[in-house]
Amino acid sequence: MLRSNEIRKKFLDFFKDKGHYTFDSFSLIPTDKTVLFITAGMQPLIPYLLGKKHPKGSRLASSQKCLRTDDILEVGDNRHLTFFEMLGNWSLGDYFKKEAIEWSFEFLTDKKNGLGLDPKRLYVSVFEGDEISKRDDESISIWKNVFAKAGINADVGTRIFLYPKEKNWWEPSGKNVPVGPDTEIFYDTGIEHKKEFGESCHINCDCGKYVEIWNNVFMEYLKRDEGRYEPLSQKNVDTGMGLERITMVVQKKETVFETDLFWPIIESLQKKSQKKYEDDKRSFRIVSDHIKASAFLISDGILPSNKDQGYILRRLIRRAYRHIKAIEFQEDFSSLVETITEIYKDSYPLLFEDKENIVQVIENEVGKFKKALKNGLKHLKGWVLKNKDKLESLTDSDFGKLAFYMYESYGFPASDTFEELRNMGVDVDLKRAEKVFDLEFKSHQEKSKKGAEKKFGGHGLLLQTGELKAKDEEELKKVTRLHTATHLLHEALRRVLGSHVRQMGSDITAERLRFDFSHPQKLTEEEKKKIEDLVNEQIQKGLEVKYEEMGLDEAEKSGALGFFKERYQDRVKVYSIGDFSKEICGGPHVKNTKELGRFKIKKEESSSAGVRRIKAMLED
Repeated sequence: MLRSNEIRKKFLDFFKDKGHYTFDSFSLIPTDKTVLFITAGMQPLIPYLLGKKHPKGSRLASSQKCLRTDDILEVGDNRHLTFFEMLGNWSLGDYFKKEAIEWSFEFLTDKKNGLGLDPKRLYVSVFEGDEISKRDDESISIWKNVFAKAGINADVGTRIFLYPKEKNWWEPSGKNVPVGPDTEIFYDTGIEHKKEFGESCHINCDCGKYVEIWNNVFMEYLKRDEGRYEPLSQKNVDTGMGLERITMVVQKKETVFETDLFWPIIESLQKKSQKKYEDDKRSFRIVSDHIKASAFLISDGILPSNKDQGYILRRLIRRAYRHIKAIEFQEDFSSLVETITEIYKDSYPLLFEDKENIVQVIENEVGKFKKALKNGLKHLKGWVLKNKDKLESLTDSDFGKLAFYMYESYGFPASDTFEELRNMGVDVDLKRAEKVFDLEFKSHQEKSKKGAEKKFGGHGLLLQTGELKAKDEEELKKVTRLHTATHLLHEALRRVLGSHVRQMGSDITAERLRFDFSHPQKLTEEEKKKIEDLVNEQIQKGLEVKYEEMGLDEAEKSGALGFFKERYQDRVKVYSIGDFSKEICGGPHVKNTKELGRFKIKKEESSSAGVRRIKAMLED
């Protein structure tokens, strides 16, 4: 039986042999600020799908980490997940339908270089056509030939099925995005059709008999903001195959939670729980999914907070904890994270290296939630008791506002409030109530933003993500010295505290630097002294500061720090300070560390949950 690591490797090797450049997964955190997470393998590649030349050619393949949060409340059934991997191959104006279809079928069925699935168990769907794009007869013809070579007669209605835009058209969210018809491949698991899903079964039935395992998207159009479609300058292929789902099929399991991507986590939970998986499948699934997703988010630099990605992480950890209580787990997060990182250590070694930090962040967040949970539940029970005579007349708005109060006062994610209400027998329309909560949340954010702008506006000398402003040449020199010092500080923090440390923000004036970094606890006086001494030691050495321009891949292989590679251009500057520090950076630097003077830490404090802040200066 093929293991998940072998399936991932076989896929990448297969397409490498077909002339594809294979690359590592991008971070879960996208450069596009309109979305919180990478939700599909094609997301980081949109510029190239729109016509920009990729430095590695027109054929690409990868296994991309993805996180989808729309269905967090559905996780716990037999198929929904938040974190998953998407295996994908792309043609950027190179090959098109014929090669994409033939290669997908070959990989699925070939016994030597592929997965060796029985071709008689494969069925496909094709776009039936509409006013935008006609019926995909080309794909139908290609599929007939592919099946015929395998000795299978494939007709429309028996092996090939036509579906409308809702099923066979790929259209990601966002502005000016590439779109087009797709053809999907389904596998017949052989299980019996369940009558509750209808009298008859079909390949898009939700009963579980047929599982969609591969999607070939043919990007032929650009969808404009106003909803107008126009032909793309190049025709692309964008494919996707979920690793969890194909592993379930290959390993002949009924759900993804029984594969080697989840079962070791569930076993780890069972060892220190008072219940077994069969006693409460839903809670075991929620914990295994949410802690895994949390581990990957923390490894990508996200920490629990009350906004954006940090808020989602907080929701995941806190929802997992509530179900940890349900299965009476002994709260040994170390063994749980150890199991998760062991599963992925060959493909994601940084996750394995970060395991101690991941455990610390989770334990800190759980500790905070325990305090809030008791008081929050007390308030919620009191609210239900107070309103018991009018619960049926309460509106979505009432529940949404209650959820926001619970969030502001006790740190309860909205989903926790709604789930607790349901546990108390209160009927809540989750989707509609969450919309009200979101409106309240956004309104609060807008007020906070305006208040911050009023309070902190007007400072023109800042260094944030490479932006530099200075009033005159003298101030520019001071800022440049402090910017170079941040590189020394960053490396010193990592050497003293650990490799989990990564820059979370920077603010530099002519007088001081402010550096935010990921770390779960307050620094000791001994740690601060070690860091300060290490920086000054490099300054006294008179280390040469130099840079090289190189491709992003080359920069990563050279060991340069750069945690969010999708935010960089194809060619980057790598600044080295002797043999001590090496970072991808576009900012100004001195030529030698002796120009810096003496480095002095003035203050170390909390910036936000899991993020510390150092304020420092250079003394002449």
